[in-house]
Amino acid sequence: MSLDPAETRFVEIVFPEQANHYGTLFGGTALNLMSKAAAIAAARRAGGSVVMARSDRVDFHMPVAVGQIVELVARVERVGRSSMTVSVEVVAETLGKKDRKVAMRGSFEMVAIDENGRPLAIAKANAA
Repeated sequence: MSLDPAETRFVEIVFPEQANHYGTLFGGTALNLMSKAAAIAAARRAGGSVVMARSDRVDFHMPVAVGQIVELVARVERVGRSSMTVSVEVVAETLGKKDRKVAMRGSFEMVAIDENGRPLAIAKANAA
């Protein structure tokens, strides 16, 4: 099985304790999931620890109801000396239906760090 190392994916189901008073995914929980996806993608690319420096923009396109699943797809879009731009897309789906739709999109700046928390140069990717 060949996986794209520049892409991280995972799936979550929305439970009632993650919802707001409208019965949809709470925005703070969505941001938590998105930042987790960005951190994993960035750490994989950096080969070590990373921290978030900034979330550039997060757009909420549609609500996600309790019981729906969300697939988070994080992609490293840019690699600098020690920082990376990671885009995260959240696709909502009702199990058993063919209704996959992009619910959210965001962009996160992540920085590779050493054991002292200082920025660390990111190795160049090997050409495929």
